[in-house]
Amino acid sequence: MSPPELRPGATLLRLLAIGGGVVLMWGGLVLLGPFLFEREEPAAHPPVGALDPPDPIAHEADVFRLREGDLAVGFHASRRPGVHPRNLETYRRLRAYPGAPPRVPHGLTTEEFRENRCNQCHGRGGYSPRFGAYTPVTPHPEWSDCLQCHAADAGTVGASFPEPGATGEALCTQCHVDPDAPPAQLVSVEWTPREWPESGSRAMEGAPPTIPHEVELRGNCVACHAGPGAVREIRTTHPERTDCRQCHVMGAEAGGAPWGAGP
Repeated sequence: MSPPELRPGATLLRLLAIGGGVVLMWGGLVLLGPFLFEREEPAAHPPVGALDPPDPIAHEADVFRLREGDLAVGFHASRRPGVHPRNLETYRRLRAYPGAPPRVPHGLTTEEFRENRCNQCHGRGGYSPRFGAYTPVTPHPEWSDCLQCHAADAGTVGASFPEPGATGEALCTQCHVDPDAPPAQLVSVEWTPREWPESGSRAMEGAPPTIPHEVELRGNCVACHAGPGAVREIRTTHPERTDCRQCHVMGAEAGGAPWGAGP
């Protein structure tokens, strides 16, 4: 026996009844839901006040002190043909020991000697027609009493450069003498400097080389490693990446942790 057929009006009434029931159920959940289900209140967050910027780490901040626009010659400038080159040999020749302030390798006028005019050339670098060379840039221009640490040339102060390989008194007497023992002489010492650091040390093949020297007063990397006045062997190929110490870390010989010494 087949079921009786529903009239069109009855079908519509049934659909309306089903829809009305769904609406009533949804409305009941909306009204009664907060009472039937517990909701966790979000934890109150303490108010956040304005934070004072921390003091930068001096050695890290020094890296960003010198930009290309601060220099008289750009980082990528090519060296002029025939210009006196700066290399590791001449770099070391001017220093009594690793880390020592370099001697002044050129003559000084009376005004330059008395008035410390060094930063006129060494503050921004550039080419010096007077000496036919590119001027190295100082990494610490705020230390303006330059000749207190950098001994003047032999013609100005009467103290000649030591011979290559000299040690002890021959190095120390460039700057230190005994004023109570004329002619001025240094009290005998047996001091011997350490060896020059070797560049190129890496944690692994392909890693950035470590920094082989201390950065005290030499935290501004591009002052020594960028531009045509930089030492040829250590001139960087990417001076535009000015956050040098993001990749180059202090090596063990410069006071950093030796590789493999971590926790």
